[in-house]
Amino acid sequence: MIRCITLLSLIWLPAVALADDPHISDATAQQTGNSWRISVTLTHPDSGWDHYADGWRVLDTDGKVLGLRELAHPHVNEQPFTRSLAGVTIPKGIDTVLIQARCNVDGWSEATYVLPLACSSC
Repeated sequence: MIRCITLLSLIWLPAVALADDPHISDATAQQTGNSWRISVTLTHPDSGWDHYADGWRVLDTDGKVLGLRELAHPHVNEQPFTRSLAGVTIPKGIDTVLIQARCNVDGWSEATYVLPLACSSC
């Protein structure tokens, strides 16, 4: 019995280790008045409703959430894909934000995308 459990662990663990976090390949920011429109391109091996990238968020460099974009469905046949979030308020003095992606199984990715802001009021 122990041999069987050990064998199953050796088969199962590599599959868990190979699970891919959502990967952000590009992001842009456009200032409109006092708010921003953030567009994010990400890739994730969506397999359907059971496992898909379900959101991304904009953070300041201290980790405070400035905006959250929920992704309402899988993008199995649309990879990579880009989605935007308008109306993001970024406090004065901030010239860089971080973008972090999430999937509905593994949660928030540890990786962040660094997005410099080109703004007139920073």
